Amino acid sequence: MPEHDHPTRRTFLATSAAAAIALTAAGTTTARSAPLPLTPTCVDDDDTPSNIEGPYFKRNSPQRTNLRTPGVTGVVLSITGFVYTMKCAPIPNALLDFWQADDRGAYDNTTFKMRGHQFTNASGAYVLETIVPKDYPGRTPHIHVKVQARGGPILTTQLFFPDDLKAYGMNVAALNRRDAYLDRECEVELGPLVGNRYTAKFDFVIDS
Repeated sequence: MPEHDHPTRRTFLATSAAAAIALTAAGTTTARSAPLPLTPTCVDDDDTPSNIEGPYFKRNSPQRTNLRTPGVTGVVLSITGFVYTMKCAPIPNALLDFWQADDRGAYDNTTFKMRGHQFTNASGAYVLETIVPKDYPGRTPHIHVKVQARGGPILTTQLFFPDDLKAYGMNVAALNRRDAYLDRECEVELGPLVGNRYTAKFDFVIDS
């Protein structure tokens, strides 16, 4: 667990409800997961913090779980997790819309490179196959996301990385210190770098 994690319901659920999840590139999902606790211990109202949308959101992104489309290069990143209600219940068919910079710190505002939406499976699980985004002036590496249960309010937030992330020669600790929008509550739980690949975990808790 990263040294900056807090003992919140999100981090509890990330450790108590681990799952092996498989999603197809078409956006459909299957999962083999350990049973969730019948009465999970959690803190009510500990929802995922919101953050700014920023200037680069585009509507109508393609439905896909894999943003590593042809021509995309960089340090490979796979993020897994769940979407929960504020009462710790997993939310099936929740919408997640991701967008991010590429390995040069640039957003594609012409096409839908490094953009895509998906839906959680019956267990409330999601997988995002992508790359580690690079920093750009004023911002540490981050991934934007909108999360919404069917008919519920939209959570707009950002995912961040721990200080020891290694990619593209970035000094992530220094970049994190300088970023005014950094929220450690939205820091992914990052595994070790193996070859050119990271794995990470993050659970969203939303008002449904």
